[in-house]
Amino acid sequence: MSQPAVPQFTGLGWLAVVRIGLVQASIAAIVMLTTTVLNRLMVVEYALIAGIPAGLVGWHYAVQLCRPLWGHGSDKASGKGISRSVWIFGGIVVLAFGAILAVQSTIMMSGSFALAMTIGVAAYTLVGIGVGASGTSALALLASGVAPDRRAPAAAVTWIMMVAGIVVSAIIVGALLDPFTPERLLAVASGLLLVCITVTGLAVYRIEPRGGIASQAFAATAKAEPAPDFREALLEILREKAARRFTLFIFVSMMAFNMQDLILEPFAGLVFGMTPGESTSLGGMQSGGVLIGMIVAGIGGSAFSGRLPVELRHWIVFGCTGSALALASLALAAVAGPGWPLAANVFALGFCNGLFAVAAIGAMMGLAGSGEKTREGVRMGVWGAAQAIAFGLGGLVGALGVDAARRILISDGAAFQVIFGIEAALFVLAAVLAVRATSADLQPAVLSARLTEKTREREVFA
Repeated sequence: MSQPAVPQFTGLGWLAVVRIGLVQASIAAIVMLTTTVLNRLMVVEYALIAGIPAGLVGWHYAVQLCRPLWGHGSDKASGKGISRSVWIFGGIVVLAFGAILAVQSTIMMSGSFALAMTIGVAAYTLVGIGVGASGTSALALLASGVAPDRRAPAAAVTWIMMVAGIVVSAIIVGALLDPFTPERLLAVASGLLLVCITVTGLAVYRIEPRGGIASQAFAATAKAEPAPDFREALLEILREKAARRFTLFIFVSMMAFNMQDLILEPFAGLVFGMTPGESTSLGGMQSGGVLIGMIVAGIGGSAFSGRLPVELRHWIVFGCTGSALALASLALAAVAGPGWPLAANVFALGFCNGLFAVAAIGAMMGLAGSGEKTREGVRMGVWGAAQAIAFGLGGLVGALGVDAARRILISDGAAFQVIFGIEAALFVLAAVLAVRATSADLQPAVLSARLTEKTREREVFA
């Protein structure tokens, strides 16, 4: 006697994808506060060397080296019927608590520096844990719950919403922060964190099907084999040429992407004389460029089509090359000073960043489910860890490089020019690595993985 068929369930719908995007937007808004606004305040308003906030931000990225472990834990939990939503919401609460501690430690910098730094290290530890736990679990939910042919466009949608969250929060925070006072900073930050926690809670509420036919089909889309132990999962990923090359590309491109993140606002303040609100709004201008670049890349047919990594190559290379040219222009701006069209230059940099980033994320999602045994949580955790290392190292190298160059060259403009030039060179290297990471000889492996997954789905939904 034949078994009753499980009615077809195509995975999470577009409304659920948008809800995950709201989670990403909330995470990004809080991170913007801790890595951009507080960084500028420490360097300009509190007259600290750039290496101090860079070290704190770098530490929060170092904590995220545990992303593969959190992704593996999320895989294990989901295999036992425990919702990934618990990991997501718990992570955002930890992130918000760390952020408010970071704000408090910044305010204390003008008093007891040792105590402020102690609290700051604890705060950025919590920020790293919160970002890693919530972000990795959200991406794992996206990769495991969305049908394979929708993964790349779903990733593009969530990343566009993430950048939109940065843009909106930067504009609002920038407007509310002037004239700057510690009390105003604390009030604005508290309001932002409460909004982000509330939005995340509403976004993940019952996002995963519970009970009934939909829940059975949702569970059936997971890999049939139990999740391997952590060491076995890592070894499987390291054995794959495609995964190794892609990890290297992620590392170099994201290091280039983030080198200017901690120095852009101090650059605007020291070289162009901008206020905290003006420089925060300039950061929002860059994020606006990233947002439009992502939309253009998606509408252009790359990320939104669910194509394979090799078909996304030209978007990645064009974005990396354009980013290098925009940074070369910023290097000229560092010498030219006031009068340079800085806002347009920063917008162009963001636009090219968006082109390569959304295509790279589309390629990442295409490879997320290609493991024989490893699940999406571990794979997204490995790439997330590579990104975190690159972000932390890039920000630290950029900030320490500026400190050293300012001492040697005795000129703020010349110091920033050197760092922007190095960053441009890294983007050129990233373009070369992108070609290797998406080379045609890796295409059969990806095609095979997709065909296997589609065959498994047909068996589940027959």
